[in-house]
Amino acid sequence: MASRQDLQRQLKKGASQLKLDVSAEKLSQLLDYIELFDKWNRAYNLSAVREISEMVSRHLLDSLAVMTHVEQYFATTNAERFIDVGTGGGLPGIPLAIFFPEKSFTLLDSNGKKTRFLFQVKTSLKLKNVTIEHNRVEKFQPSELFDGVISRAFASLKDMTDGCAHLLKPDRYFWAMKGVYPLDELAAVEKNYTVASSHRLLVPNCDGERHLLLLEPTNA
Repeated sequence: MASRQDLQRQLKKGASQLKLDVSAEKLSQLLDYIELFDKWNRAYNLSAVREISEMVSRHLLDSLAVMTHVEQYFATTNAERFIDVGTGGGLPGIPLAIFFPEKSFTLLDSNGKKTRFLFQVKTSLKLKNVTIEHNRVEKFQPSELFDGVISRAFASLKDMTDGCAHLLKPDRYFWAMKGVYPLDELAAVEKNYTVASSHRLLVPNCDGERHLLLLEPTNA
Protein backbone atom coordinates (compact mmCIF):
# COMPACT_ATOMS: atom_id res chain seq x y z
CA MET A 1 0.00 0.00 0.00
CA ALA A 2 1.27 3.47 -0.89
CA SER A 3 2.55 5.56 2.02
CA ARG A 4 1.31 9.10 2.66
CA GLN A 5 4.68 10.34 1.42
CA ASP A 6 4.21 8.41 -1.84
CA LEU A 7 0.71 9.85 -2.24
CA GLN A 8 2.01 13.35 -1.53
CA ARG A 9 4.66 13.02 -4.24
CA GLN A 10 2.06 11.71 -6.69
CA LEU A 11 -0.36 14.52 -5.89
CA LYS A 12 2.29 17.25 -6.05
CA LYS A 13 3.58 16.00 -9.39
CA GLY A 14 0.07 15.79 -10.82
CA ALA A 15 -0.84 19.26 -9.57
CA SER A 16 2.34 20.61 -11.14
CA GLN A 17 1.40 19.01 -14.47
CA LEU A 18 -1.97 20.76 -14.17
CA LYS A 19 -0.08 24.02 -13.52
CA LEU A 20 -1.67 24.41 -10.10
CA ASP A 21 0.00 26.09 -7.17
CA VAL A 22 -1.04 23.97 -4.18
CA SER A 23 -0.06 25.21 -0.73
CA ALA A 24 1.19 22.78 1.92
CA GLU A 25 -2.07 23.27 3.84
CA LYS A 26 -4.26 22.43 0.83
CA LEU A 27 -2.05 19.48 -0.06
CA SER A 28 -2.46 18.13 3.47
CA GLN A 29 -6.24 18.58 3.36
CA LEU A 30 -6.49 16.80 0.01
CA LEU A 31 -4.48 13.87 1.37
CA ASP A 32 -6.55 13.77 4.56
CA TYR A 33 -9.65 13.64 2.38
CA ILE A 34 -8.48 10.83 0.10
CA GLU A 35 -7.31 8.80 3.11
CA LEU A 36 -10.78 9.16 4.67
CA PHE A 37 -12.30 8.27 1.31
CA ASP A 38 -10.18 5.12 1.14
CA LYS A 39 -11.10 4.12 4.70
CA TRP A 40 -14.85 4.62 4.23
CA ASN A 41 -14.79 3.05 0.77
CA ARG A 42 -14.01 -0.34 2.26
CA ALA A 43 -17.30 -0.33 4.19
CA TYR A 44 -19.58 1.97 2.20
CA ASN A 45 -18.57 1.38 -1.42
CA LEU A 46 -18.13 5.04 -2.31
CA SER A 47 -16.23 4.12 -5.47
CA ALA A 48 -15.32 1.13 -7.63
CA VAL A 49 -11.69 2.29 -7.44
CA ARG A 50 -9.97 0.28 -4.70
CA GLU A 51 -6.32 1.37 -4.74
CA ILE A 52 -5.65 4.68 -2.99
CA SER A 53 -2.92 5.69 -5.44
CA GLU A 54 -5.44 5.20 -8.25
CA MET A 55 -7.91 7.33 -6.27
CA VAL A 56 -5.37 10.18 -6.31
CA SER A 57 -5.32 10.09 -10.11
CA ARG A 58 -8.89 9.19 -10.96
CA HIS A 59 -10.60 11.21 -8.25
CA LEU A 60 -8.37 14.00 -6.92
CA LEU A 61 -6.46 14.92 -10.07
CA ASP A 62 -9.58 14.48 -12.20
CA SER A 63 -11.34 17.01 -9.95
CA LEU A 64 -8.33 19.33 -9.84
CA ALA A 65 -8.27 19.42 -13.66
CA VAL A 66 -11.18 21.90 -13.63
CA MET A 67 -9.63 24.26 -11.06
CA THR A 68 -8.07 26.77 -13.44
CA HIS A 69 -11.42 27.17 -15.24
CA VAL A 70 -13.32 27.63 -11.98
CA GLU A 71 -10.67 30.07 -10.76
CA GLN A 72 -11.01 32.13 -13.94
CA TYR A 73 -14.79 32.14 -13.53
CA PHE A 74 -14.51 33.42 -9.97
CA ALA A 75 -11.99 36.05 -11.06
CA THR A 76 -14.17 37.43 -13.85
CA THR A 77 -17.61 37.28 -12.16
CA ASN A 78 -19.07 37.95 -8.74
CA ALA A 79 -19.88 34.25 -8.35
CA GLU A 80 -19.96 33.03 -4.75
CA ARG A 81 -21.97 29.81 -4.61
CA PHE A 82 -21.65 26.44 -6.39
CA ILE A 83 -23.61 23.24 -5.96
CA ASP A 84 -22.18 19.79 -6.74
CA VAL A 85 -25.17 17.64 -7.66
CA GLY A 86 -24.93 13.87 -7.29
CA THR A 87 -21.67 14.50 -5.47
CA GLY A 88 -21.28 10.91 -4.25
CA GLY A 89 -18.13 10.87 -2.15
CA GLY A 90 -17.61 14.60 -2.67
CA LEU A 91 -16.13 14.88 -6.14
CA PRO A 92 -15.41 17.49 -7.32
CA GLY A 93 -17.09 19.41 -4.46
CA ILE A 94 -14.61 18.69 -1.66
CA PRO A 95 -11.48 19.52 -3.71
CA LEU A 96 -13.22 22.70 -4.91
CA ALA A 97 -14.05 23.69 -1.35
CA ILE A 98 -10.45 23.08 -0.27
CA PHE A 99 -9.12 25.18 -3.14
CA PHE A 100 -11.55 28.07 -2.70
CA PRO A 101 -12.16 28.47 1.05
CA GLU A 102 -13.67 31.94 0.54
CA LYS A 103 -16.47 30.54 -1.66
CA SER A 104 -19.53 28.48 -0.70
CA PHE A 105 -20.13 24.91 -1.87
CA THR A 106 -23.24 22.81 -1.39
CA LEU A 107 -22.85 19.05 -1.88
CA LEU A 108 -26.08 17.23 -2.68
CA ASP A 109 -26.69 13.48 -2.85
CA SER A 110 -29.67 11.21 -2.21
CA ASN A 111 -27.53 8.41 -0.74
CA GLY A 112 -27.49 8.60 3.06
CA LYS A 113 -24.26 6.63 3.47
CA LYS A 114 -22.45 9.04 1.18
CA THR A 115 -23.80 12.16 2.88
CA ARG A 116 -22.80 10.72 6.28
CA PHE A 117 -19.29 10.32 4.91
CA LEU A 118 -19.36 13.92 3.69
CA PHE A 119 -20.38 15.17 7.14
CA GLN A 120 -17.35 13.32 8.51
CA VAL A 121 -15.11 14.97 5.91
CA LYS A 122 -16.52 18.41 6.63
CA THR A 123 -15.93 17.93 10.37
CA SER A 124 -12.47 16.36 10.10
CA LEU A 125 -11.16 18.91 7.59
CA LYS A 126 -12.97 21.85 9.26
CA LEU A 127 -14.54 22.94 5.97
CA LYS A 128 -16.74 25.82 7.08
CA ASN A 129 -17.62 26.69 3.47
CA VAL A 130 -19.34 23.34 2.81
CA THR A 131 -23.05 22.54 3.20
CA ILE A 132 -24.23 18.93 2.91
CA GLU A 133 -27.71 18.18 1.58
CA HIS A 134 -29.19 14.67 1.77
CA ASN A 135 -31.97 14.99 -0.78
CA ARG A 136 -33.12 14.19 -4.28
CA VAL A 137 -32.27 17.03 -6.61
CA GLU A 138 -35.83 17.52 -7.86
CA LYS A 139 -37.06 17.95 -4.27
CA PHE A 140 -34.29 20.27 -3.11
CA GLN A 141 -35.43 23.90 -2.92
CA PRO A 142 -32.53 26.18 -1.97
CA SER A 143 -33.10 29.43 -0.14
CA GLU A 144 -30.82 31.11 -2.69
CA LEU A 145 -29.98 30.10 -6.25
CA PHE A 146 -26.48 29.09 -7.33
CA ASP A 147 -23.85 30.68 -9.57
CA GLY A 148 -22.86 27.28 -10.92
CA VAL A 149 -24.21 23.73 -10.97
CA ILE A 150 -21.40 21.21 -11.38
CA SER A 151 -21.44 17.43 -11.67
CA ARG A 152 -19.23 14.59 -12.83
CA ALA A 153 -21.81 11.91 -12.12
CA PHE A 154 -24.98 12.64 -14.10
CA ALA A 155 -25.96 10.04 -16.68
CA SER A 156 -26.69 12.62 -19.37
CA LEU A 157 -26.72 16.36 -20.04
CA LYS A 158 -30.50 16.20 -20.43
CA ASP A 159 -30.85 14.63 -16.97
CA MET A 160 -28.58 17.30 -15.54
CA THR A 161 -30.32 20.28 -17.12
CA ASP A 162 -33.86 18.95 -16.62
CA GLY A 163 -33.24 18.01 -13.00
CA CYS A 164 -31.26 21.06 -11.94
CA ALA A 165 -32.78 23.98 -13.86
CA HIS A 166 -34.51 25.24 -10.69
CA LEU A 167 -31.15 25.61 -8.90
CA LEU A 168 -29.35 27.97 -11.28
CA LYS A 169 -29.32 31.76 -11.30
CA PRO A 170 -30.16 33.47 -14.60
CA ASP A 171 -27.14 34.04 -16.87
CA ARG A 172 -25.13 31.33 -15.11
CA TYR A 173 -23.83 27.94 -16.26
CA PHE A 174 -24.10 24.23 -15.86
CA TRP A 175 -20.60 22.76 -15.45
CA ALA A 176 -20.66 19.23 -16.85
CA MET A 177 -17.61 17.01 -16.41
CA LYS A 178 -17.76 14.33 -19.10
CA GLY A 179 -15.59 11.72 -20.77
CA VAL A 180 -15.67 11.66 -24.58
CA TYR A 181 -17.12 14.86 -26.06
CA PRO A 182 -20.89 14.13 -25.81
CA LEU A 183 -22.27 15.02 -29.25
CA ASP A 184 -25.40 12.87 -28.87
CA GLU A 185 -26.15 14.31 -25.44
CA LEU A 186 -25.72 17.84 -26.73
CA ALA A 187 -28.18 17.16 -29.55
CA ALA A 188 -30.78 16.26 -26.91
CA VAL A 189 -30.50 19.66 -25.18
CA GLU A 190 -29.68 21.98 -28.09
CA LYS A 191 -33.15 23.56 -28.15
CA ASN A 192 -32.73 24.92 -24.64
CA TYR A 193 -28.97 25.17 -24.07
CA THR A 194 -25.87 26.26 -25.91
CA VAL A 195 -22.25 25.41 -25.18
CA ALA A 196 -20.78 28.60 -23.74
CA SER A 197 -17.34 26.97 -23.71
CA SER A 198 -15.75 23.54 -23.73
CA HIS A 199 -12.36 22.42 -22.50
CA ARG A 200 -10.47 19.19 -23.03
CA LEU A 201 -9.02 18.12 -19.71
CA LEU A 202 -5.70 16.30 -19.53
CA VAL A 203 -5.67 14.36 -16.27
CA PRO A 204 -2.22 13.10 -15.21
CA ASN A 205 -1.93 9.30 -15.11
CA CYS A 206 -5.42 8.81 -16.52
CA ASP A 207 -6.17 7.31 -19.91
CA GLY A 208 -9.24 8.26 -21.89
CA GLU A 209 -10.76 11.57 -22.84
CA ARG A 210 -12.11 14.08 -20.33
CA HIS A 211 -14.03 17.26 -21.10
CA LEU A 212 -15.56 20.15 -19.21
CA LEU A 213 -18.61 21.75 -20.83
CA LEU A 214 -20.24 24.98 -19.70
CA LEU A 215 -23.88 25.04 -20.78
CA GLU A 216 -25.88 28.24 -20.92
CA PRO A 217 -29.68 28.44 -21.17
CA THR A 218 -30.64 29.83 -24.59
CA ASN A 219 -33.01 32.32 -22.96
CA ALA A 220 -30.20 33.68 -20.74
